[in-house]
Amino acid sequence: MDSVTQAALGATIGGAVLGRRLGRKAILIGAVLGTLPDLDVALDYGDAVANVTEHRGFSHSLFVLTGLATLLALLSARFAPAKGISLPHWWCFFALILITHPLLDALTTYGTQLLWPLDLVPAAWPIIFIIDPLYTLPLLLTLGIALFSKRVRKACTWGLTITSVYLMMAAGAKLLVEQRLAPALAEQGLEEAPLLLQPTPFNIVLWRATVIDGDRYYESLISVFDGDRQPRLEPLVRNTELEEFALASQHGERLTWFAGSFLRYETRLLDGKETLVATDIRLGFPGFHPFSFTLATLEGELWVPLAVSEQLESTRDIQIETLSRLAARAAGNTSALCASDFEAQEWRAERVVYRC
Repeated sequence: MDSVTQAALGATIGGAVLGRRLGRKAILIGAVLGTLPDLDVALDYGDAVANVTEHRGFSHSLFVLTGLATLLALLSARFAPAKGISLPHWWCFFALILITHPLLDALTTYGTQLLWPLDLVPAAWPIIFIIDPLYTLPLLLTLGIALFSKRVRKACTWGLTITSVYLMMAAGAKLLVEQRLAPALAEQGLEEAPLLLQPTPFNIVLWRATVIDGDRYYESLISVFDGDRQPRLEPLVRNTELEEFALASQHGERLTWFAGSFLRYETRLLDGKETLVATDIRLGFPGFHPFSFTLATLEGELWVPLAVSEQLESTRDIQIETLSRLAARAAGNTSALCASDFEAQEWRAERVVYRC
């Protein structure tokens, strides 16, 4: 999630746990610690793929953060001037603030290494977009009430209750969309295919489904207001004939570990050289994928892995018109937008214009 949301969540938890004893200080400490894990973005690993795949790594580890919470609790119990706060109470204060940060991140698509240093696939159980005003605003509003009243703990508890209910609603919406998508997958024989279902930007009403089927992948947009209408799967291509050359690169292997099969490949002419590029199609939106990386260059007839990968700037940004069409589609207007409306024609598996 974005840093504002993480700071607001940490502040609200701080106020709920120790607001009665520490007052507004609990909110301030919670806000600072709530953003602490994201300071890893300042680290430069010298390579674009490493920078992306190492983010949400050690600083988001439950092992590391639990250890840090224990250390802070011991120091606070020993040196803090506040009286009457036991060591377990201090530990709950620090542990809840720190650990909820990566747990909330794990509810987005990016991927969070909760069990670092174990070399496991990053956890991602997406039920919320990385920026969701309907999750963040209740936290900010209740924090405002807490800061200007004496009922710090009560106000913060209400904020956590409201946002927890919102997350449960998001999980329920995802379950509903999964049930609507199942018949379409069965019709195409894709019941066992890798599937990613995630909310579209800034809401939990409109969901994007991405299904991998070899060289093809399918995109679909499903709204909770679509009724009994069966989702339509729109076929696109991944260019998997380039995958073996990508996997010959350590950067390509790392991206596959990070994104699984949700990668698309292409060649681009960059600085006068034919360059192999991989794009993480999980992140962003069809037509607006910001995570594309250079992996190798063509030297004669051989693909030579690059020593240092680069992240390419997205050629397109989501415009207000796109967001308005997304809003109309979320409301159940099936003619407002299809998943492949903004994808370049070269990615279409069938050279037709889809009608939702």
